[in-house]
Amino acid sequence: MCRVVDLQQAVLAKNDACAHTLREDLAARGTALVNLLSSPGSGKTALLEHELTLARDRGVPVAALTADLATENDAVRLARSGAPVKQVLTDGLCHLEAEMLGGHLHGWLPADTRLLFIENVGNLVCPASYDLGETLRVVLASVTEGEDKPLKYPTAFGLAHLVVVTKTDIAEAVSFDEKEFRANVERINPGVEVVLTSVRGGEGDGLLLDRALAARDGAPVHIPVMTRKSHHVHDADDGQPCDEGHTHEAGHHTHDAGHSHSHEASHSHSHPHEAPGGRAHPADSDTVASSRS
Repeated sequence: MCRVVDLQQAVLAKNDACAHTLREDLAARGTALVNLLSSPGSGKTALLEHELTLARDRGVPVAALTADLATENDAVRLARSGAPVKQVLTDGLCHLEAEMLGGHLHGWLPADTRLLFIENVGNLVCPASYDLGETLRVVLASVTEGEDKPLKYPTAFGLAHLVVVTKTDIAEAVSFDEKEFRANVERINPGVEVVLTSVRGGEGDGLLLDRALAARDGAPVHIPVMTRKSHHVHDADDGQPCDEGHTHEAGHHTHDAGHSHSHEASHSHSHPHEAPGGRAHPADSDTVASSRS
């Protein structure tokens, strides 16, 4: 057991080092990274498409990278906004990691990008432990998921800089108790802002974009009480530095379109000590690009 814990801590320490480097690299070019986490079906893609479209209408240079185990569906939807979009398929890995992300951004991210939105893999367990170099970490929950969601996923909600409630247009129909939900969020992450949104109903229109731009421009970001005490960024001499080439093209993660994925099911719950995977989908240059035209 101790050996497993040591390996997990080592992997998280290296990820934090890579995230620190990536955060500095993005800050130097004037880009803020917004990491979006949620369960599947929360309405994350619909909200992000709307906010990307609004950003483009306002003349704000934005881009988005979306991660899934399979399909390019989300990238195609997001590309309708007119923003540069990249799809990453993780080959069964249940989260993105900072080194993997840096590789996919290199050579792709437009130089003038002010906001980079990352639509993380749809779950609230694995992604919660991995810093991606974000300026703003946003956790989303729809009104259909229950008021106790923050209590069931304390790490995800506990490390959030912002909590977004989606699909509020159907809140009454599903008997969503906003007061109870807010109380549960406050128990896990005291002081974090909770905003209500509805893409269909228009509630909270532009709030996510406004909060992201404010963070990018230096406005104070909420500091969660829950902090990562067991996997801080380590010094380079501890044997876990981020590779200097972490922003290189992830060529060894890019598979041919016909590559077999029969191993996906067995890796759907990858352990932290497994080597990071993730490949850029062919849609990056074909389907998504054509959708933007």
